[in-house]
Amino acid sequence: MLNEERIKLMTRMASYEEHEGKKNVSIGSYFRSDYISLQVLKSVISATIAFVILCGAAVIYDFEVFMQDIYNKDLLAAGRKLLLVYVIFVAVYAVISYIVYSYRYSRARKSLRQYYNNLKQLSLLYEEENRK
Repeated sequence: MLNEERIKLMTRMASYEEHEGKKNVSIGSYFRSDYISLQVLKSVISATIAFVILCGAAVIYDFEVFMQDIYNKDLLAAGRKLLLVYVIFVAVYAVISYIVYSYRYSRARKSLRQYYNNLKQLSLLYEEENRK
């Protein structure tokens, strides 16, 4: 005999496994600090690459002006300013990444906890049916 409650639970669990379950399981396999630090490290590397590309694009855009002013500028001061802008850019990017990935991790753990509770409930339904 079919148990409607068990079928609904299994359908809900299969849908979860099919859609967001794979991603959440991979996130849940990490400790919180490991997952967040790995993602922030990836973000810092991405921010560095983006900063270099943006600086290169800015130089190429005004290359003639850049070449004319290169001998008149204090390169050490310009380098310090560029470094300061880089540090601020990467710091802001890292903080935003930390917030986003902390939220994603907590949401994934909460979702996995619910999934495991559903597994326990399904197991109890099977045990109950076997006793009858």
